[in-house]
Amino acid sequence: MKLLSFIWNGETKIGIYTEKGVLDLPEAYMRIYETNRAPDFLYNMKALIEYGEPALSLIRDLMNRAIKLNDQALIRDANLITWLPPVTNPEKVLCVAVNYRAHGEESQAKPLDRPYFFPKFPNALIGHNQPILKPRVSKQVDWEVELALIIGKRGKYIDVNRALDYVFGYLILNDVSMRDWQFPSKNPYGMDWIYGKSMDSSTPVGPYIVTKDEIPDPHNLKLTLKVNGNVEQDDNTRNLIFKIPELIHWASQGVTLKPGDYISTGTPSGVGFPKGKFLKNGDIVEAEIERIGTLRNTVIDEK
Repeated sequence: MKLLSFIWNGETKIGIYTEKGVLDLPEAYMRIYETNRAPDFLYNMKALIEYGEPALSLIRDLMNRAIKLNDQALIRDANLITWLPPVTNPEKVLCVAVNYRAHGEESQAKPLDRPYFFPKFPNALIGHNQPILKPRVSKQVDWEVELALIIGKRGKYIDVNRALDYVFGYLILNDVSMRDWQFPSKNPYGMDWIYGKSMDSSTPVGPYIVTKDEIPDPHNLKLTLKVNGNVEQDDNTRNLIFKIPELIHWASQGVTLKPGDYISTGTPSGVGFPKGKFLKNGDIVEAEIERIGTLRNTVIDEK
């Protein structure tokens, strides 16, 4: 399933993306079960994930019944909804630096013996088709397409061999970075990860979560990023240095991972700063990953 969060008529809802449009799950529940209310987890993705398999079973049943009904009143036009980050209220957003060797070479950074994580904050998250705000304090706004995952259940000190059991699903993340704030390193404190990575609207995610049953091998997915139709990044997740089980294992060392947390897996080569290319007002950024889809956002200048 492709699960998304969206706004329709001023109300935040959970939907399923289909070829015909977005199935409005709260509306489908009330129509099919003839009720005046729908469960809370049909309005909040993190709650849905926390409820686990029983909630997913109900959603699958709703989807199957809605297909049989063929009622267009349950379907929303994907071009008319307001797309939200699939999980709007995560506790954690963890990204990993230099997890493709070619990106390490272009950024003159050597891979370490374990993943190097940095955080992004919820204020940075935006959904599909929502604008990337180019901060008025930055002239070097860059792109980074990444495969990300959503944690499906609580875990700490997670064994590598069981790590994929903690994945709820996969999505696209664009780690937009303000390079003139991130670099150079401030001796002896290092790079400025907060301002370089977490300014408002600097993390498009989505367009939806593809549940893990639909992606049996996340380590063989083509990923690309285009700016105004021009390919800037083009690689495959088979080239990840630290694979997803290792990332989950290391992210959970001393830190409890919780349902709805994001973990992003790093970006391949082709980012803007080694080429002296940066995003500007009006640019259209398309991050695409095989078996998931395309995350599209337009850059606008902050007023």
